[in-house]
Amino acid sequence: MQLSWIDLAVIVLYLIGTLFVGFWLSKRASKNLESYFLGGNSIKWYFLGLSNASGMFDISGVMWSVTICFIYGLKSAWIPWLWPVWNQIFVMVFLAIWMRRSGVMTGAQWITFRFGDEQGGKLSHIIVVIFALISVVGFIAYFFEGIGKFAAIFFQWDLSMSFLGIEISSPQTYALVIIAITTIYTLKGGFYSVVATEIFQFVIMTISCIVVAVIAYRLITPVQVQEAVPDNWGNLFFGWQLELDWSDKIPALNDKIATDGFGLFGPLIMLMLFKGIFSSLAGPVPSYDMQRILSTKNPSEAAKMSGLTPLVLFFPRYLMIAGFAVLALVFLRPEIIAQGSNMDFETVLPLAIKRFIPIGFQGLLLAGLLAAFMGTFAAFINAAPVYLVNDLYKKYINPKASDKKLVSYSYLSSIALVLIGIVFGFFAGSLNSLTLWITASLYGGYAAANVLKWIWWRFNGYGYFFGMLGGLIGSTVLPPSIRLWFPGVIDIYIFPAILVMSIAFCIVGTYLTKPENMETLKKFYRQTRPWGFWKPVYEELVREDPKFRRNNEFKQNMVNVVVGIIWQMTMVIMPMYLLIKDHQSFFIGLFIFVVSSIFLKMNWYNRLKHVK
Repeated sequence: MQLSWIDLAVIVLYLIGTLFVGFWLSKRASKNLESYFLGGNSIKWYFLGLSNASGMFDISGVMWSVTICFIYGLKSAWIPWLWPVWNQIFVMVFLAIWMRRSGVMTGAQWITFRFGDEQGGKLSHIIVVIFALISVVGFIAYFFEGIGKFAAIFFQWDLSMSFLGIEISSPQTYALVIIAITTIYTLKGGFYSVVATEIFQFVIMTISCIVVAVIAYRLITPVQVQEAVPDNWGNLFFGWQLELDWSDKIPALNDKIATDGFGLFGPLIMLMLFKGIFSSLAGPVPSYDMQRILSTKNPSEAAKMSGLTPLVLFFPRYLMIAGFAVLALVFLRPEIIAQGSNMDFETVLPLAIKRFIPIGFQGLLLAGLLAAFMGTFAAFINAAPVYLVNDLYKKYINPKASDKKLVSYSYLSSIALVLIGIVFGFFAGSLNSLTLWITASLYGGYAAANVLKWIWWRFNGYGYFFGMLGGLIGSTVLPPSIRLWFPGVIDIYIFPAILVMSIAFCIVGTYLTKPENMETLKKFYRQTRPWGFWKPVYEELVREDPKFRRNNEFKQNMVNVVVGIIWQMTMVIMPMYLLIKDHQSFFIGLFIFVVSSIFLKMNWYNRLKHVK
C-alpha cells in the first residue's frame, strides 16, 4: 500500500511531536527517581487515568481483538476474560486503596512493606523483581510481533537486511525503528513524558475510533452482516459448545477456531471465571498499572484513577474493533477466502484500514494506532527499570548512589530490557499464542501467592518466595509437559495445575518457617486495613488501641465488583450492537450501563471521600 504524502506528513508530525515532548520534559523528570518513575506524586488522578487507559490501548491487543471479533462475533466479548479484563474493577473498588496506603515506589518495595526486611522478606522481594522483569520481556516480545506485522502492510519499502549473520525481515525492521523512537522519548522524559504523550495519544486514538465507527455504520446494513456470518455469530450468550460453523462462509475459520482451542466455549468461560477471580484478587502485576496507582496523591485518588480507566477506554476501543471487524466481514471476504489456510487472520485490521479509510484519515488513524503501541510500550519500559535500579542496585549494591547516577542507570536498564525483549520477539509465535502464554501460564503462577499476601496473616516471606517460584516453574514446565499427553491443549486449561502447584509451594514454605515479626504485621495491617484472616494481628492492635476497627467491607466490595463487571461489559457489547445495527440490544445495554453507573456512584464513588 502506498500512503499519500498527506498521510505520511501526519505520521511524521506525530512522531516529531512525541520526541519533542520527551526532550522538553527531560529536565523535570531527571531530578530523582521519584520524579522519573512516579512524577513526584504530583500528577492529577484524571490525567493518570487517561494515561492508564492509553497504556491499555495497545496495537497488538487491538489487532488480536479485531481478529477474535471477526471470527467469534458477539461471543468475542467474553474472550478477554482470559486476562481477565475485569481485574481493573477489583483494583478500582478496593485494591488500589490498599496498595496506595503503602506509600512505596514499586511492587517489590511493597513486598518489603508486607513481609519486612529479614531473610524471607528479602527473598520475596527478589522474586517479585524477577517476575517483573520476565513479564516485561514477554510483553516486549508481544509488542514486537504486533507492531511489525502492522507496519509492514502500510509501509511498503523493503527494509529486510542481514546483521551479524541474522536475517531481519521488513516487519522486524519496522518494529525496531518504531521501538527505538519510543524508547528515546521515554528515556528522556521519564514518567512525565509517558503521561503527557499518552494523553495526547489518547485524544488521537479516540478520534480515530469515532472515524472508523462512522465509516462502518454508514457503509454496512444488517442484511449484509447476516449474509456474511454464520448462525449464532450475533448471539452474545453461549452453551457448552461454541456452535459457530463457518463452512459455508469462510471454511478456513473452522481450522482457526480449532487451533485457538475455543470450541468448548462453556468450559472455557468457567475456567476464565475461576482464573479471573484468583488473578484479580492478586492485584496488579508489577507493571505500568501498579506504577500509576503508586504515583497518585492518595488512596482515594488511586481508586478514582482506576475507575476512570475502563470508563474512557472500552467504548471507543470497541467502536474501532467492531467497526473494522464488520467492514472486513462484509467487504474482504473474497480476498480472505482466496488465501485459504494461508491467511494470517491477525492482519485483518491493517487490511481493513487499507481498503476503507480515506486519504488523510489514514494518516490520522495510523498515527492513532502507532500512539496505541507507543503509549503501551512506553508505559512498560518506564515502569520496569525501577526494579533493577531501585530494588536491586540501590537496595543491595549502592544505597548512597546519587540521584543523577540512579537516573542514568535507569536509562541503561531500559535499553537492556528492550534489547532482551526484542531478541525474544524474533522467536515469538502468533499474537494469540503469546497472549495465551502471558495471561494463562505466566500470570497463573502469580495468582496464589499474591492472593494470600492480602488475606492471611500467617503467610510469610518464605511462603511468598516459594509460591512465586513454584508458579514460575509451573508456568515454564507444566505447559510443554501436559501437551506431551494432551497435544494442542491451550494454556488456560493448564492454569488449575499451575495454581495447585503454586499453592502447595506457598503452604509448604509458610509452615516450614516461622511467622513474620508481629511488629511488621501490625504495621502492615494498621496502615493497609485489608479484610481477610487477620484475627491474631487484629487482637494485638485492639490491645494497644481499643478504638481500632477491622475492615468489614467485604460484602459491599464484592457487590460493587459484580456490578462493576456488568458495567464494564456493557461498554464492550454496546459498540458491537451499534455497528451491527441491533438497536434493541444496544438500548438494553445502555439501560444496564446507566443503572449500574448510578449504583456505583452511590455505593462506591460517594464513599471515597471518607477513604484515607
